Amino acid sequence: MRAAQVKAFGGPEVLATVELPEPVAGPGEVLIEVAHADTIFVETQVRSGHFRAYFPVEPPYVPGGGVAGTVTAVGAGVDAEWVGRRVTSFVTGSYAERVTAPATAPTPVPDGVDLRTAAALVHDGVTAAGLLERTAVGRGDRVLILGASGGMGTLLIQLARARGARVVAAARGTRKTALVRELGADAVVDVSEPDWVERARQSLGRRPESTRAAGTGTEDATQAATGTATEAAADVVLDGVGGDLGLAAFPLTADGGRFSAHGAPTGGFAPVDATEAERRGVTLFGIGDVQFGEAEARRLASHVLAEAAAGRLRPVIGARFPLTEAAAAHAAIEGREALGKVVLDV
Repeated sequence: MRAAQVKAFGGPEVLATVELPEPVAGPGEVLIEVAHADTIFVETQVRSGHFRAYFPVEPPYVPGGGVAGTVTAVGAGVDAEWVGRRVTSFVTGSYAERVTAPATAPTPVPDGVDLRTAAALVHDGVTAAGLLERTAVGRGDRVLILGASGGMGTLLIQLARARGARVVAAARGTRKTALVRELGADAVVDVSEPDWVERARQSLGRRPESTRAAGTGTEDATQAATGTATEAAADVVLDGVGGDLGLAAFPLTADGGRFSAHGAPTGGFAPVDATEAERRGVTLFGIGDVQFGEAEARRLASHVLAEAAAGRLRPVIGARFPLTEAAAAHAAIEGREALGKVVLDV
């Protein structure tokens, strides 16, 4: 069986195509013939040797954690009806032609959703849907999305809009800002411009009076009672970038709002001052808030797959690479060359 293996910590070149023994479904497991493997930025960081405290892997190892494919065999104690089903699943070591997973892990892919689309939703779709639930994004909320042109950011735009939020999407450069505008963002700011923070504040604006009076949130109810005006700011900031960019966005969070520092492609999460957040009544969320148990992950996966089947959610796949070019896929991810997702075709 072919797989892509990290031979040593380092750059993309440490990924090599190897032949490994064929996996066999053990008791309580299914065997999946992989059609497409999901890729996410953190896999490149783990490969380079970063975050070893959080991801205690040692080379050689097969990277990746999500696939879309077809169940071809089941182990003892597993319903044979799984065989032949198209599924997505979280797995260990997805950059391979075949993988095993606990029979409780796969989520059936509905008719009308191709497996490449399904693969693009394995991680980013689950995380995006769960993040909006955790931060309680609702109708009338002003939401600022950093890293809006990435695999998850493009989904957040669509899902937040579906919840009735006003979305301001932050991305870098004309290609990426054009994409997020096409996906339905109410306003777009280019973070390569020096005044992007002020532009974002202007775009976020004040919450409409009708929404405030409806009492859709704690802040709204307080303002409705006191008659005070809503500041030009974000009710929710979704920071998928981290570092200085995420830190610069924190002051855009309205008092009593929510700030999620869940992304770190810059090398670290936004170093937000927790004391300042507490003083302003801002609720902080982090990467730990988007770690889901198996049952919850399957529920969220079913939701985003159903949205895709209904035509309400479109993952953006900006680049595809064969399994044998996993190194090139990682280089594209690190170079921010592709819009949206990078997917491995197995």
